Amino acid sequence: MAGEEIHVIGHINPDTDSVCSAIAYAALKREITGKRYIAKRAGQINSETRFVLQKFGVTEPEYLSDVRTQVFDIDVVQVPGVNSDISLKKAWEIMKEGTLATLPVVQKDGKLEGLITIEDIAKSYMDVYDSCIIAKARTPFRNLIETLEGEMIAGDPDEIIESGKCLIAAANPDLMENYIEKDDIVILGNRYESQLCAIEMDAKCIIVCDGSLVSFTIKKLAESKGCFIIKTPYDTYTATRLVNQSMPIRYFMKQKALITFSRNDYIDDIRETMAKKRYRDFPIMELNGRYYGMISRRSLLDARKKRLVLVDHNEVTQAVDGLDEAEVLEVIDHHRIGSLETMNPVFFRNQPLGCTATIIYQMYREQGVDISRPIAGLLCSAILSDTLIFRSPTCTGTDQEAAYELAAIAGIDPEKYAAEMFAAGSNLSSRTPEEIFYQDFKKFVVNEVSFGVGQINSMTQKDLDDVRERLVPYMEKALTSHAIPMLFFMLTNIPQGTTELLCAGTGARELARQAFHLEGEEGAIILANTVSRKKQLIPALMQAIQQGRNV
Repeated sequence: MAGEEIHVIGHINPDTDSVCSAIAYAALKREITGKRYIAKRAGQINSETRFVLQKFGVTEPEYLSDVRTQVFDIDVVQVPGVNSDISLKKAWEIMKEGTLATLPVVQKDGKLEGLITIEDIAKSYMDVYDSCIIAKARTPFRNLIETLEGEMIAGDPDEIIESGKCLIAAANPDLMENYIEKDDIVILGNRYESQLCAIEMDAKCIIVCDGSLVSFTIKKLAESKGCFIIKTPYDTYTATRLVNQSMPIRYFMKQKALITFSRNDYIDDIRETMAKKRYRDFPIMELNGRYYGMISRRSLLDARKKRLVLVDHNEVTQAVDGLDEAEVLEVIDHHRIGSLETMNPVFFRNQPLGCTATIIYQMYREQGVDISRPIAGLLCSAILSDTLIFRSPTCTGTDQEAAYELAAIAGIDPEKYAAEMFAAGSNLSSRTPEEIFYQDFKKFVVNEVSFGVGQINSMTQKDLDDVRERLVPYMEKALTSHAIPMLFFMLTNIPQGTTELLCAGTGARELARQAFHLEGEEGAIILANTVSRKKQLIPALMQAIQQGRNV
């Protein structure tokens, strides 16, 4: 569909490359296709990325935690809500015209009051044998007039019927005196004597059928006695059938234990509920609690999957929840080929570069699209971050060339700006240990062995020392709260090009020492000339795991 959003999103626990590449690529796709490509984020923005966005005046992408199909993705039927005072006949006419099985009853403020179904209307006609039902339902005289297509000769149409029964004056006046009581509604014809008798017996209303004329005398007498007169073109039989259809739907509608869904609800969550209920239609509510529309079980068959473009990752373990229910259209990445599987062929661009942003930059040039200062600033920031100011072994000449060209457009000095950016990212005094640990954290699985790796980069050792003191206790707690047997965290000193590796979990320290051929068991694990998680740490750990399995 032309107006449908296509989400451009990076990995969970997003870093600067993940967020900035999503924003830049969404902008490029909008420019060349005219479609609604919208950048999203799969986690909280870290301090470094927030600094970058604020520096170039770019709004943070909205958080998208789950891409399972929601009610948002269904064509909800816009069934207008009706007032609870309307008659059963009016409700039936609306249903018939719109081929509806259920009508929502809505208050003036948009809140759902109840539901009226065809079944409810049928029961009101077939199961009601109470001659006082018109009064019990507190039927407005206006409903009677509308249903009978009548004319009010005497009385106030806004008054409510609150007492009395409904009957037909089929006998002669002498007998009528025996069964007409105060406040009754009497259906009759053009006989003067019958009309007079009913009024004299304190009937609340007489319904004159066949369009018969009402004499001046009867009208005056009715007014003096407080008796209403309605004239209808229908015969007595038809009028009698229609009277019950004048009752307000509020008396028969369902009000308690209504099954409603929000537009945010996931299809998986509501499908089971819908299957347990025999209702044909279910009301959908806006986020503010107001009525929005109706769906049925059949609506679920036509639900549209969310459409995604993945940037800076291609692994299910690093993807937003519900990826298996979404439709992946494209993948733009610079990491190893991971575990992602798709139902349909996709555009997949993976290059051995230091940063996804470099690929996005190339695509701008390939498409001949001008790069604005904000976009240039974001892309340059991502490259500087991912390559650690060109110090990472993942960095290529292509990355460095792209960064300098982007820096010129953005009007920044790469080295000076990067120092400011990393300083902002390493200022974590206000962050909790959990927030620090997961701000750049990824899970990996090798030979059924799972482990997680986080990383913090800093220009000063002092910042890293402060982080260490806070993270070590937390990592032990994280082992029990997350289903990951081994955790690692890289404290990377950018100027020195070294990393202190924190380990937690059974066998984690031993695995690290085996991976990097370190001797001894005591002391900190310091990895010289090691700054890259992707190219240096992860491959070494994976190789050590594989070797352990092969022994």
